[in-house]
Amino acid sequence: MRSMRPRGAACAALLAAGALVLGTPVAHASTDPGRDTLRGTRPAWATAKADAGAASDSSKVSARVYLAGRDATGLAAYAKAVSDPASTSYGKFLSAGQTQARFGATAAQVAAVRKWLKGAGLTVTGTNRRYVSVTGEVADAERAFGTQLHNYRKSGHTYRAPATTASAPAGLNGAVLTVTGLDTAPHRATHDDRLPPPDTVFRNAGPFSSYYGSKTASTLPTAYGTKIPYAVKGYTGKQLRAAYGAGSRTGKGVRVAITDAYASPTIASDAATYAKGHGDAAYRGGQLRQVLPKDYTATEACSASGWYGEETLDVEAVHAVAPAADITYVGAASCHDDDLLDSLGKIVDGRLADIVSNSWGDIEANQTPDLAAAYDQVFQLGAVEGIGFYFSSGDDGDEVANTGTKQVDTPANSAWVTAVGGTSLAVGKGDSYLWETGWGTLKANLSDDGTSWTDFPGAFTSGAGGGTSRTVPQPFYQRGVVPKALATANGAAPMRTVPDISAVADPNTGFLIGQTQTLPEGGQAYGEYRIGGTSLAAPVVAGVQALAQEAHGGRPLGFANPAIYARYAASSFSAYGPTVFHDVTDDPTGAGAGLAVARVDFVNGHDPGDGLATSVRTLGADSSLHAVRGYDDVTGVGSPTKGYVESYRR
Repeated sequence: MRSMRPRGAACAALLAAGALVLGTPVAHASTDPGRDTLRGTRPAWATAKADAGAASDSSKVSARVYLAGRDATGLAAYAKAVSDPASTSYGKFLSAGQTQARFGATAAQVAAVRKWLKGAGLTVTGTNRRYVSVTGEVADAERAFGTQLHNYRKSGHTYRAPATTASAPAGLNGAVLTVTGLDTAPHRATHDDRLPPPDTVFRNAGPFSSYYGSKTASTLPTAYGTKIPYAVKGYTGKQLRAAYGAGSRTGKGVRVAITDAYASPTIASDAATYAKGHGDAAYRGGQLRQVLPKDYTATEACSASGWYGEETLDVEAVHAVAPAADITYVGAASCHDDDLLDSLGKIVDGRLADIVSNSWGDIEANQTPDLAAAYDQVFQLGAVEGIGFYFSSGDDGDEVANTGTKQVDTPANSAWVTAVGGTSLAVGKGDSYLWETGWGTLKANLSDDGTSWTDFPGAFTSGAGGGTSRTVPQPFYQRGVVPKALATANGAAPMRTVPDISAVADPNTGFLIGQTQTLPEGGQAYGEYRIGGTSLAAPVVAGVQALAQEAHGGRPLGFANPAIYARYAASSFSAYGPTVFHDVTDDPTGAGAGLAVARVDFVNGHDPGDGLATSVRTLGADSSLHAVRGYDDVTGVGSPTKGYVESYRR
């Protein structure tokens, strides 16, 4: 069982999932004519060399058998057609009921799958329109799935996994999409628990700029031959709306959902307090609501309270950009894949939203095709219903510093979601848009004598995730847009490249949020702090999409990538900037003109009791990734402008 963690430069940042080629089913004919293999159910690390022997027959197994539905290939084809502006079926979305009737599993398929599982000795613990959950012993699972379960050594730990690819009876006629839960890497406790209190308070130290460049660090050393500004205190909705061309649009009539794990116990009061304090529209009755599980699990293993700030950021960012949009927060019972899939499934099954913001992910090396298939099925069902999913692209650049391997993140690598990259944003006096550069930060500390920056420009700390997938083929909408050198970075075959679009993410030019936190001396209190990460960019883009949907006459935009790339291909850039996208580069103020801000931070994170730390943060240096003219693997097609929002007007 894999676990997820929230993104964001002020929080931990990662999770698990994946993606497959468009429309590729997972079940295939087996060498045993009586079985269909469930491709991807044996993880790559389950090798003969790592084999530590057979698992005990009496060990417990909990698994989910995902249902393929009555027409898996047709589902992918229809999802593509309704999402492609070049298709005659574009925008002809189905209701949740129509989608289930056309593509969902039949009652006979569900009954047959349940009978098979029970016949193998497994206990069915739950059934819904997408999967059947079971528990039992290893021996039962081995009978059901036609494989042996062994223990394998991996990264100093031992995990259980199938010794061969799992399979299902051919007599089920392809009713099974995949099975999850047969491998246990990494294991997390799943006991019921109460939610912990909010994390210990975090505060930013000053001085600050109120807008980019408003306060110069005149007493600090120069950087790149000039005095540099202090980091902003944190942009607010007014500044973000101006930067991304909101105009008079508010997202009226649009429904935005947010998924994360757990739920902040103070979100309603925090969001209302923040909106009132920063000039955002007050929430209407019922405008913000939560859909939550009955119980929470793995709260300690998943650092549940760390997710509270993520929910707070997501809610307040969406409302700041699209103040009239309805927001539904759908919390997962834990940070594990199955629970996050449940949250996504609730949105699709109940058609709870038009736009879904998701600020969580993990490295592609941790993805497995079984879970990838389960995620992609939800995304395809959503596309058919006119629901678009937006995922943060990651906060560790090319992931080399974090993992030692250049790779992208999941589920942002899925061909069925919009991957949102990150920028450093300069909003000037009068809320004027100055420039953006790709988010990538180098940090150097102030020397002991205060006269220089130690080892300037310093080491890489964080940056927008991006690059080329090793597992997901290039989707149709990226053909002819993504440069060949990027698409084929990992081999001759063109592959999915991320991100697709971008918005502000750099915590040094980040967003101010308000949250109730635990005080060092005890008790709790509302406070505000600046935050960043692509966990900011995702809800900002979701908010922009709500504005675009309003411009579209309220009609759902659905899976947005084909429309985004079509607009990019049709747009023309001039010396004064793009009409649809800001073309974000590493050098927005001129070649070789380095950009940096000064930051002063509390050493202990909340007050000057343990001293202050002063540093210079270089902007636009995202590991090995580069923001260049045109499409790039830091910012995708760029960030949205007012021209982008209004391009959807009908």
